[in-house]
This record gives sequence, C-alpha cells and structure tokens, in this order.
Amino acid sequence: MVVKATLPPEAADALRPVLPGLADDIIAAIQSLAAHRPFFTANLSARLIDTFISGSNRRAKSPLTQRERIIVQLIAEGRSNKEIGAILNRSQKTVEAHRAAAMRKAAVTSTAGLVRYAVRNKLIEP
Repeated sequence: MVVKATLPPEAADALRPVLPGLADDIIAAIQSLAAHRPFFTANLSARLIDTFISGSNRRAKSPLTQRERIIVQLIAEGRSNKEIGAILNRSQKTVEAHRAAAMRKAAVTSTAGLVRYAVRNKLIEP
C-alpha cells in the first residue's frame, strides 16, 4: 500500500504570513519527506558541499599513532613481530604491545581483520 502525502495549497498559504522566510523551506521539507527524499536547506547544502570539497584532499584522522600505523603496515605485508622488531630496532614485546593497541583501536581480533583495516584505511595498497 502506498500512501501519498501532499500539502494542500491553503496550508502553504497559511504558513507564509506566520513564518516569513521559513515557510517555503517548511513546505519543501514536507514535500520532500513525503516523497521519501532527503531535504536540506540551501544554506546547509552549501555548507555540506564546501565541507566535502575542502575535505576531499585530506585523509581522515586515524585513531592509530604513527608507530601503530607503521606496525600495521608491516603486519599487512606479512612480517612477523620478530621481523618488525628487527626492522624498527624495537623489542618483540614492544611490537606486540603496539600491535595489541592497534587491534583494540581498530576493533579487530585477528591478523586478517588488521589487514582488512589497513586496506580499508589506505595504510597499504590492495
């Protein structure tokens, strides 16, 4: 069953004197929402577009520290904790601690999950 909601013209006319400047937005919002479409005011649309354009060149802030990102990259390349420790001149226990912190922050419980996180967050190329 499909229900179609429309705003009667007399309701639109009644809104204009009560809410000058907002009536057209309210009418457009009601009509958009009745048609199951999103509604944004012109001001909000402009701000969203500006944010999208200015943010398109920036990478999203990673919850991982720089050291954790490096370790996740090396894990995704197939390196063991011992190999990573040798590459970074850190103990294996330190690498394990960074790995555990990265897994906790990425909300993953396996190496495969960590690799998926690295690919999805562009820490490595697929």
